[in-house]
Amino acid sequence: MSHRQRLESLSGLLLVLFVALLSSTVVSTALPKIIGALNGSQAQYTWVVTATLLTATASTPIWGKLADLFNKKLLVQIAIGIFVVGSVLAGLAQNAGELIAARAFQGVGVGGLQALVQVVIAAIIPPRERGRYNGYLGGTMALATVGGPLLGGLIADTAWLGWRWCFFVGVPVAVLALLLLQATLRVPTIRRPVRIDYLGATLISVGVSVLLIWVSFVDSSFGWFSWQTFAMVGGAVVLLVAAVGVESRAAEPVIPLRIVRERTTALAIVASLAVGTAMFGGAVFLGQYFQIGRGYSPTEAGLLTIPMMAGVLLTSIVTGRLISVSGRVKPYILAGTILLVAGFALLSTIDHQTSLVVVGAAMFLVGAGVGMSMQNLILAVQNTVPLRDVGAASASVTFFRSLGGTIGVSVLGAVLANRVTGSITHDLAAAGLPTSGGGEGASNLNLTALPDTVQHIVRAAYGDATGHIFLISAAIGVLGVIAAALLKPPPLRTSLDHATPAPEPEAAADPVSSPTR
Repeated sequence: MSHRQRLESLSGLLLVLFVALLSSTVVSTALPKIIGALNGSQAQYTWVVTATLLTATASTPIWGKLADLFNKKLLVQIAIGIFVVGSVLAGLAQNAGELIAARAFQGVGVGGLQALVQVVIAAIIPPRERGRYNGYLGGTMALATVGGPLLGGLIADTAWLGWRWCFFVGVPVAVLALLLLQATLRVPTIRRPVRIDYLGATLISVGVSVLLIWVSFVDSSFGWFSWQTFAMVGGAVVLLVAAVGVESRAAEPVIPLRIVRERTTALAIVASLAVGTAMFGGAVFLGQYFQIGRGYSPTEAGLLTIPMMAGVLLTSIVTGRLISVSGRVKPYILAGTILLVAGFALLSTIDHQTSLVVVGAAMFLVGAGVGMSMQNLILAVQNTVPLRDVGAASASVTFFRSLGGTIGVSVLGAVLANRVTGSITHDLAAAGLPTSGGGEGASNLNLTALPDTVQHIVRAAYGDATGHIFLISAAIGVLGVIAAALLKPPPLRTSLDHATPAPEPEAAADPVSSPTR
């Protein structure tokens, strides 16, 4: 394909990626106001984010495997359709429970979009050339992550729109992406017998979901050493062990074990797990820190996240060009994970009075680390597998990154809620105010319903507690640095597939169909 043809095909894919990212970022700054309007709690605040991550995580490996078996373009369009329906349902939610359910459904589409965009790009652009196009990906990520919080803040602050449009706004963009893909995307389809591993997909999805639900409720609804913990963790372990057994024997496994056992893929998975835990788990609470901890409006909170997005945009464009020239990816992944840890370490020092210059510098380091590591971890894995396995390989890395993010959001959200509750109870007692409602005050994010003195105590508690969860993010990010240091990826190849791909008898008779429309 020529450069122009690739750009035409990429146009729809980048719009799809923009939609998927926008679904999270547009809500981030408006979420405190949304949960306040629905009279939700801190636990429900976390679950609005976690529900999408959970279903996206559980469905990602299935979407990736389907991309190796079916028409990639059709799958992208189906994922967009699911996303649109979920967005409409979220916008119509009447309470926090309905919003969480709609976000869970929306997450199935988000999981498909996250996995399939990477898969389709790998099917049309060789790894060595992919670096230059990663700049376009980085620009799209930065636009969505910068524009999303700003847009969400403006919508939440505009009376004649209201917070519901934070969910509706993505619908026309998704429909436009659907039409653009239909007109521009041309991707070859490999003809071979289809054997779907239904049992493996079910075991993986249920096992991961049970584990993530346990992470979300432990230490708040029940204890670490309770019967609920033993039942849920034990059940999840049994299901996942059974899934490994099924995957080792399946003709078309959802997560091929031969790919996961390969050194580059295994280490990239560990790094992605750590990066996802640190990045999603930490960054999702920045909007809450600025609004509740510092008292800024949703629009102002969106503006204050610009340093992080500037880091993503700058480093993704620069490193993408450098990777295409050198053909080496490890130095940039390692540098990115180090910057990520440094940024979160600096964020761990903040409280409700920290200078915004310090906060902005730390956020820029986090963004730079994300821009240098996230996409390049997937690129390193795609470079080591044949084209016929690129869907499962890409989805495996995305799956573990989302898994880490879901665990991070749940665990760090629980830590934040517990520290905030303890701090508010202590400060209310010190101020001579009744402490019987301290826990309720800590969990209810509708601050306008609280007296001014209590509002000040709640804001200080959130501002001071947020630094603690960023310290945890930094510690987890160290695992990513270690995994990146142990990586030994081969030089990026200049072809779409290996020089001697594994033989496919069925493909030999009719190797590649004409590009699908």
